[in-house]
Amino acid sequence: MAAAPRWHAGAGRLAAGGALLAAVAFLPWLSGTDPARTVLAARSADQAPTPGQLAAVRAELNLDQGPLTHLGHWLGGLPRGDAGTSWVSGAPVLPQVVTALGVSLTLMLATLVVTIAVAALVSTRTLYRGSRRLPHDGGGTVAASLAALPKFLLASLLATVFGVWLGWFPPGGWTGPAAMVLPALALGVPSGAVIGGLLAHALPATFGEPWLRTWHAAGFRPGRLVRPILRGALAGVVPQLVPSVVGLVGGAVAVEKVFNIPGLGRLALDAALAQDLPPLQTATLLLALLGIGAGLLVRAACRRLAGPALRDGGLAAAPPPARRRSPGRVAGGCALVLLAVGIAGLLRDPSSVDTAARLLPPSAAHPLGTDALGRDMLARLGHGALRTTAVALAVTAAAVVIGVLLGMAGPAGAGLTEVLSTLPAVLAGLLTTAVTGPSVWGAACAVCLVGWTPYAAQTAALLERERATNYVQASISFGAGPLHLVRHHLLPAVLPAVVRNAALRLPTTILVLASLGFLGLGEQPPTPEWGRLLAENQPYLELAPWTTLAPAGALVLLSVLAAAVPRLTTSRKRVRAH
Repeated sequence: MAAAPRWHAGAGRLAAGGALLAAVAFLPWLSGTDPARTVLAARSADQAPTPGQLAAVRAELNLDQGPLTHLGHWLGGLPRGDAGTSWVSGAPVLPQVVTALGVSLTLMLATLVVTIAVAALVSTRTLYRGSRRLPHDGGGTVAASLAALPKFLLASLLATVFGVWLGWFPPGGWTGPAAMVLPALALGVPSGAVIGGLLAHALPATFGEPWLRTWHAAGFRPGRLVRPILRGALAGVVPQLVPSVVGLVGGAVAVEKVFNIPGLGRLALDAALAQDLPPLQTATLLLALLGIGAGLLVRAACRRLAGPALRDGGLAAAPPPARRRSPGRVAGGCALVLLAVGIAGLLRDPSSVDTAARLLPPSAAHPLGTDALGRDMLARLGHGALRTTAVALAVTAAAVVIGVLLGMAGPAGAGLTEVLSTLPAVLAGLLTTAVTGPSVWGAACAVCLVGWTPYAAQTAALLERERATNYVQASISFGAGPLHLVRHHLLPAVLPAVVRNAALRLPTTILVLASLGFLGLGEQPPTPEWGRLLAENQPYLELAPWTTLAPAGALVLLSVLAAAVPRLTTSRKRVRAH
């Protein structure tokens, strides 16, 4: 029986990896542009290509042979350690890709340290109070606020303050350990907030388990209970490290650009934009292998955390979490502020350009100041509110549905998740818009293509643990079928945690959509979308901080509101057999 799941997982990894590499191989031909023209532009951007030059490039690269021939030739060279040569520079691909991978792995490890530290800070209060049987609120507001910090904006702020003004760390480049500090903080603080928020949300269920009440009655000190409590709660949270931290190897493109870091994500993006297939295919393959390796390690860690009870079906059924203090005041305050900004902004013209009023600070005439073209920031923020939230919510809902379905698909779905968890959203955007063209819904499809992986990993981990609980085993012994188990036991146990995860990741979805639009793959200017406002005004962070603080503040308020809604509306109703 054990061989079949391993076979299914291997088939899922092979199918996903093969489809991904084939899609990358077809990218120049799917885009509708002449690959020779793109490659020649990357070689000499200042020259207008002539028909003779284009013909020479086609002959040099054998472009007339088509994508399948190129893919087969590239795959045939891999066993010999030959990943081909760059179409743009003519240099061997493997050395530069391995060097970029080393840089990204080093940055990932530094980010992991920051992520764990921030996650510990976010969840410590819940763990401390819960281990002492004191009321606790889960720290949702703090986690949502930190998770909403835009990574590229945080990177620019850290580089300006600690790199330029104070001179404590290098503001850019990759020169040594000191150069890792600022980018690791920019990447690790939001990721740590997501992990910490999920952990703080998972801890209350562990606090109510029967063994903990027994240990309290036996007189164990609270400090002695911390380790087993964490062990029980971490099993459902650890899988998020793959999409949240390991995925940054390929997905930290914006931060790599801010700090001028020669990482793998930046190399893959540059190769994709230049349609330089050999380095792009090699980088994609390494990212897929990294995701598979990380997924296997995380799966082994989860089994280790759960212990023999996972195998034997002896896990205790966690009671519903105790009702926490209502977050209604915080959520209501955020909703009122966002509503007021939206109404006030809708009464103004978001497209009116006044070059004489460029980058004005907040005033009575312009309560949130103006941008680099003299447009009113309040107007642009208000007009972008509905569109930003509607698209982000639609993408998040679709990603949750896809993630839950694939998370329930078993080992085959796990293999697919591992392969796609490290795929940069920008690369997915390039692949998608090559077919659909640049549009907001093309960008939305691109985000859905990779955005479901956190929810699939979480669903698979929670389902595995839930199936091993004694009440599910008892239901099976009473004759409950698969549909009954899914409807009455498994989904009610999994969905609240997944919805909470989606709420914490809502700002990330907005920012990924914005990054695609900024690259010309999604929402087009002058649409006043919040993420685009952040991306457009990032260069003016030091000169006119209000241009970025206004949309960043709105994003924080939206994330706090989104994180509070699941706690107000969801409840766990499960039939337990004892």
